[in-house]
Amino acid sequence: MKLTRRDLIKTGAGASLVPLAGKWTSLWATGQPMIRTTIPSSGQQLPSVGIGTVKFRGDPASAEMEPLAGILKLFHQLGGELVDTSPNYGNSEEVLGHLLAELKLRDRVFMATKVDREDQAEGVERMEGSLQRLGGRIDLMQVHNLRGTDAELETLQAWKEQGRIGYIGVTTHRNSQHAEMEKVMRNYPLDFIQVNYSLADRAAADRILPLAMDRGMAVLVNRPFGNGELFGAVKGVDLPPWASEFDAQSWGQFFLKYIISHPAETLPIPGMTKPHHVQDNMGALRGHLPDAGRRTEMEKFMDGLI
Repeated sequence: MKLTRRDLIKTGAGASLVPLAGKWTSLWATGQPMIRTTIPSSGQQLPSVGIGTVKFRGDPASAEMEPLAGILKLFHQLGGELVDTSPNYGNSEEVLGHLLAELKLRDRVFMATKVDREDQAEGVERMEGSLQRLGGRIDLMQVHNLRGTDAELETLQAWKEQGRIGYIGVTTHRNSQHAEMEKVMRNYPLDFIQVNYSLADRAAADRILPLAMDRGMAVLVNRPFGNGELFGAVKGVDLPPWASEFDAQSWGQFFLKYIISHPAETLPIPGMTKPHHVQDNMGALRGHLPDAGRRTEMEKFMDGLI
């Protein structure tokens, strides 16, 4: 069964997390529905939590890759699909290409990466390198931090028409770029944007997220934990009792469910390098989501701590 965020927001339907031996059971093992985000331009649905891979670096042939391979395997087992990377993240693309091929998961993930060149020809070279390193189809190519937007989006649109990539988008992680992001969103037929948004940083909710809804663009959300600020703010603080109403059993799930429950087609991409982080974050795909009233309560609660 596919359960979209809008279904949950509208009806309040959902199922609670089921603990097993101190860990969360597989989404598939319990038969529980998974919360999904719909890409407006196509109708394709993706599980509403992805993974950011800025820390996936190192020698692909070394033993240090074993923990990262375990993370990708567990992410997939718990229903994860979207993997976001960039040639800016050291050799993350090379590492992912190697590990996903080794795990035989390359064709089972939704691969998103980026291009970051002012010059169009250099951008093409950069993207050809990404295709080679990642060893398969790139589902989403994004202009990184709006660098070379006009030149690169011309290429991205051509590649999309040729079937070389599935979707196109632009990214930023800075509030100072939101005005520029808004202009690009109005001028180009984007499938995705990627922007910073969390309970610690709600600036994107003012204009960017409503515009994404108006323009039919899905939203990848970076820095969903406010660069760690949120976890620092709640250290030693218990979850409020009403968090159980939307099945948040940890602070991480509390923060992610706030993002997922926004009416825009949001999909947070937290970094995960430890198994318990994967288990906890993927738990946000289960159960109820907060309604508008609870979202306001969450904002007030966190404003009192930050």
